[in-house]
Amino acid sequence: MRMTALETAPQKITNRPLALLDTDISAARAIAQAAVEVELFTIPLYMNTMYSIQGTHQINSKWLSYYNGRQWPGMATSANPQRPSEKAFNLIFSVFIQEMLHLQMAANLSTAIGALPCFTGPALQDDSHGWTCYGAGISMIPHIVDLKDTSNYKHVRVNLEELNANQCDLFLAIEQPEQQAREELRPYSELHPDKYFPAVPLAGWTPAMTSSDLPLFGTIGYMYECYARYISMEYTDGQALWQKMYVNDSVQQDMFNTTGGGHPKAEYPHFATLFSPDERDGSDKSFDKAIDMMAAITDQGEGSATGIKRYRRGAMLQAVQPDYREDDAALKADYPSYTNAGGRAASADAAARFNFAAYDHYERFGMLKAMLGEVRNFAQWHAEGNSWNTELLTNHAYDKDAAPANIPAPEAVAGALNRLKEGGDETWAMLSTVATGALYGITSVLDSYWQVQSTTFPYPSMVGAGDRFSICWAVLGKSPDLTRGVPLPDPDKLYHSCQGMSVSGDKDASAAAGCAALAVYHTCRGSNGCRAQGGCGFAQLDAGGGSCGHSVAKPKPGGVNLCGSPSAGPTLYSAPADNKCRTFGGCAVPISASQLFPASGTMKMYNFGPPPQHRAVALENTLAFSLGDSVYDTAWKAYSQVMQARGVEPGAMPAPTDLRLALPPST
Repeated sequence: MRMTALETAPQKITNRPLALLDTDISAARAIAQAAVEVELFTIPLYMNTMYSIQGTHQINSKWLSYYNGRQWPGMATSANPQRPSEKAFNLIFSVFIQEMLHLQMAANLSTAIGALPCFTGPALQDDSHGWTCYGAGISMIPHIVDLKDTSNYKHVRVNLEELNANQCDLFLAIEQPEQQAREELRPYSELHPDKYFPAVPLAGWTPAMTSSDLPLFGTIGYMYECYARYISMEYTDGQALWQKMYVNDSVQQDMFNTTGGGHPKAEYPHFATLFSPDERDGSDKSFDKAIDMMAAITDQGEGSATGIKRYRRGAMLQAVQPDYREDDAALKADYPSYTNAGGRAASADAAARFNFAAYDHYERFGMLKAMLGEVRNFAQWHAEGNSWNTELLTNHAYDKDAAPANIPAPEAVAGALNRLKEGGDETWAMLSTVATGALYGITSVLDSYWQVQSTTFPYPSMVGAGDRFSICWAVLGKSPDLTRGVPLPDPDKLYHSCQGMSVSGDKDASAAAGCAALAVYHTCRGSNGCRAQGGCGFAQLDAGGGSCGHSVAKPKPGGVNLCGSPSAGPTLYSAPADNKCRTFGGCAVPISASQLFPASGTMKMYNFGPPPQHRAVALENTLAFSLGDSVYDTAWKAYSQVMQARGVEPGAMPAPTDLRLALPPST
């Protein structure tokens, strides 16, 4: 009879000498960082394959219908999926979002034990923020396993590819349960018994070691098992390591169970996703919460929380799987969907996530592999000789005569998509840098997100990054190359937000027709790194305090979320391409030619002084904007007034580049 994991589990470590405390703290913090790196590793990987699925999507908003009848390149979630492609997209999306939850909890666990999580480090990225963890010749799942050592995954490439058999096997290998992983590694482990599934405490560990010195854990679940063993070990003074490491007032962030504003309900009401201010002593309450977070991650991933849960000091939760599922009603309230005309529709995100909530990631990817023959991806679509046309970019509700005149017609977007494809490797290089830059915009914000409590999570950045991945697939039928990295901006240079709007007069940029330099392509307020760069239409308060994300664990006093909903009146907003300093402008660089404002208001404008400070100086006049105004046109008006204040003729507004035509509007 095979013994269960619980029956074969090692005993809790007790009477540990206090002389080893520094060594144990170092090991626990190294595992904490490894957990962050493993969870982060999965996100571009899953997102990229998800956006390789061929299709189009609508962009609809509450009460607004100016994109009525339009379809945009790339798939999105479906409230009532019928086609295999829709089901496959929903399935990967459901895992992708849970990996964001896992990354958040791993980071909250890390700060709770005094370790500042890093999201831009050498484990996954090089100095130019190219992702070195992916590639055709790579077989390593960071900190977990070298697939060349396995029986059935030797052939698998750890690469960014379309939805295919390799990706399904890769996803299954990442999420596989411990028992299966041990069988996969058994022939190798018989020859090399010390490479995988290390015992705790880690042999040979010293206080100077870091996450790069960790052994391979074999599975993600076993990594968390070792993590739980460390924080639960007790010393000769009777205290557990958790009590000795717990930070009373660590930065804790939450974008899933926070309530308020546009996120009224907790998505996971049966377990906590962060530590609260009332847990200030590392007591049983906070310890059990740490164990529950680890158990949620392993239960959602490989389908077993038993090994982690045994360390819990309080009563074990009996209905483990339901406790770690999303709440359907909460998802529907938090993530509403709308019709072409702006009316309420069934929530597509809620359907995608809740319909798979009862299945762990390993089970979901098994389902995905079974769908392969029925799901069409963009690599196949392009290989068949297809190109974009008006019919693909419209639906039955499209009325050419009623369409807004200030956004490109579908035939213009189709033409831009096809011309970009003709650019071949040059287009691929550009779109790869755009996608990598979008990711760096996110990870760079995450580095500060767990340092400064008032930092807001750049949630729309994830959507914007998805647009960048999706456009590369839609245009070329292949993945962006994330290994290319991004040009790093010069902190003393005043970069411009979009095409033709260089306040400094520098028209020599890396993109066509004087568009913004690739070094400053980003996707949301928060990742906006400098003056004069904001541009997407999520109008931000000129006084600061606005937000495009939500995180209310410890809310910033006076914070107001105005993402996408500025109001008329005396309140002043930041002008696109003319924000006065870091994070004061809604971003998305370059600005989509289809981006329109969702409401009306008044903007303040700024001139900028000489380098290196480029100090912002307010202009006396303001700029009004209205519902449905073009964001780029408004940005050009602001730019023109700034240049006139400098005594410089701004010239004529340029026609949009193909990239600006192809990019969908942000919502």
